[in-house]
Amino acid sequence: MRILITGGTGAVGRMAVARLIAHGHDVTVIGRRAGMEIEGAAYRQCDIVDFACVTDCVKGMEGIVHLAAIPNPSKGASEAIFHANCTGTFNVYQAAANAGIKRIISASSINALGFNFGIMRFPLRYFPMDEEHPSFTTDPYSFSKQVMEEIGAYFWRREGISSLFLRLPGVYEVTPENEAQLLASRAAVRQQYEDLLAMPEAQRSTIVAGIITQHDRLRAERAFEVPDNFPQLRELPYARVMFGYSNFWASIDARDSAQCIEKGLLADFEGCHPVYVNDDHNSAGIPTETLVEWFYPDVPLKRPLVGTETLVSIDKVQDLVGFEPEYSMRRWFNG
Repeated sequence: MRILITGGTGAVGRMAVARLIAHGHDVTVIGRRAGMEIEGAAYRQCDIVDFACVTDCVKGMEGIVHLAAIPNPSKGASEAIFHANCTGTFNVYQAAANAGIKRIISASSINALGFNFGIMRFPLRYFPMDEEHPSFTTDPYSFSKQVMEEIGAYFWRREGISSLFLRLPGVYEVTPENEAQLLASRAAVRQQYEDLLAMPEAQRSTIVAGIITQHDRLRAERAFEVPDNFPQLRELPYARVMFGYSNFWASIDARDSAQCIEKGLLADFEGCHPVYVNDDHNSAGIPTETLVEWFYPDVPLKRPLVGTETLVSIDKVQDLVGFEPEYSMRRWFNG
């Protein structure tokens, strides 16, 4: 299959390129930087907001993997995020329509829901979270992802382009160089949850309430939109626990995101489908119902959650394309 990948130099893109090439696909990557070399793939310089350039790049392709985007609200002004993410996505889909391409896999985000970076907290209706839950976006990045999904739905209605929008959570990339560091980091975060488990209930409740209050303060201050602010935010007390809370302890190995991309390109489905794609277990390593009891006591469960089962359902993507996590978070805790 001849596949065009936009923005294929990040963690998800690198793994997707490697997997698709290994499985015999003909891959071309486009990006804004000049002179890039990607082993096994062709590379062309092209900004997705340049419609003429995108139109030229899609010629002869059979499928598109659209990953190019401003990746979080601290990486650009609101208008820049909207322009890159939304205008860029429209350009990719319109160019595909003009070229007769009928299959696109796009990177959306768990943030299309609006809870993580939004400037105000809103009530959640239930867990496990799924694609039927209403969104409530109040930050430019999350809103751009919501709009991107609507662009895909428009091109399905108008042009019959089938697509998946992968609502990816935090993506981690495991390499020989960083594996020891990742293990140490996961162990340190896991220890924080173990410490909370061991505390008297009153002490733990005070800390949990403080974590939620801290996140609400950051929302109100629009701290997630301050340029390149995330390194500082990660130094706050219980920062990793806080971001686990706001992201529902969802994460994914980049290799599993690549698996889903390939299966999405090849699977027999029609329509435009936003789908949550993440690990099948939470990133905290303690029982999921315990996390709900601590952080979301007022959110009902649609069904019992077993052990460390994910709070973000992957049922839809499993049914549509046969996705199954191959690099489960369980290995970080159980070997």
